[in-house]
Amino acid sequence: MTARGPKANYKLGRKVAPYFYLSPSLLVVGLLMLLPMGMVITYSFQESAVLRPDTSFAGFKHYRAIFGDEVFWASLWHTLYFTIASVVAHMTIGLAFALMLNSDRISPMLRSVLRVLYILPWLFTQVIIAVIWRLLLDPNGVVNSILIDLGIIGSKVEWFSSVETALHAVTFANIWAGYPLFMVSLLAGLQGIPKDLYEAADIDGATGPQKLFFITIPQLMPIIVSISLLDFIWTMQVFPLIWLTTGGGPIYATEVLSTYTYKLAFSQYNLAQAAASAVTILLISIGLTLFYIRHQKAR
Repeated sequence: MTARGPKANYKLGRKVAPYFYLSPSLLVVGLLMLLPMGMVITYSFQESAVLRPDTSFAGFKHYRAIFGDEVFWASLWHTLYFTIASVVAHMTIGLAFALMLNSDRISPMLRSVLRVLYILPWLFTQVIIAVIWRLLLDPNGVVNSILIDLGIIGSKVEWFSSVETALHAVTFANIWAGYPLFMVSLLAGLQGIPKDLYEAADIDGATGPQKLFFITIPQLMPIIVSISLLDFIWTMQVFPLIWLTTGGGPIYATEVLSTYTYKLAFSQYNLAQAAASAVTILLISIGLTLFYIRHQKAR
C-alpha cells in the first residue's frame, strides 16, 4: 500500500499539473469571453436588460422580433455578399500576387520592392483604411478625377452615399485591405512545393495553365481552404470599416449584422433585442468554426 500510494499521487500530479499551469489563461478567457457570452445569452431571453432591467423570462420574443424585421434579413444578405465577395477576391488577388512574387522571371530586387508594396494594406488599421478610402472615393477625390479624365464616367459619383454603389464600394475597400493575408500564406505554400513536380511536368510537355491547375492549386488546396474559412469568419464580423465609411447607410444599403446589432443597442437602446441579434451572429460563427475545426482534423 505504501509503495502504490506515492505512485498514484505522482500520476495524479502529472495529470493535474497542465491544468494548474493553464489556470491563469483559463481564468482570463472565462472572465473576458465566457462570462460576457453568458450574460448576452441571458439578456436575449429577458424582457429588457441593463438600462431598464426586467429579468422576467421572455422566451424567444426578441428572436421572433429580429427574424420578423426586414432590415435584419437585408443586413444578413449584405453580410453574405460582403463576405463572399471579399473572400473570393482575397483568394484570387492573393494567389495572383503570390505567383508573381514566386516567379523567376522577376528580378530579386524587384520582388523585394513588390513584397513591401503589396503587403502595405495589411499594416493599416481599419480606421486608417476607412479614412483613406473616404478620401479617395470622395466626389471630389482622386478616383472620380481619374475616371472622368479617362472617360469612364461622365460626372462625379458619390460612391459611399449612393444606394447603388455604397455596398460595392465598401466591399472593394475591404478587398484591398485583406488580400495580403492570402498572398503571404500562399507564397509560403508555393515555396514549399517540390520543384521535381514541375520538372516532371516539363518533361511531359505540360503548359503553364496545366501546371497551375494540376500541380500548384492542388498542392495549395489545404492552405486555400483553411485561410478561406478563417477569412470568412473574420470578414463576417467586420464593423469599423463599414461604420466609419457608410454607417450602414444610405437607407440600410450597407447595413450588415454587426452594424444592425450596434444600432439596436446604442441607437434604439433595445439591448435585449440586440443581445438576440448578437447570439444569432455567435451561432453562425460557432457553426463556421466547428466546420473549420473538422476540416483541420481531417487534414
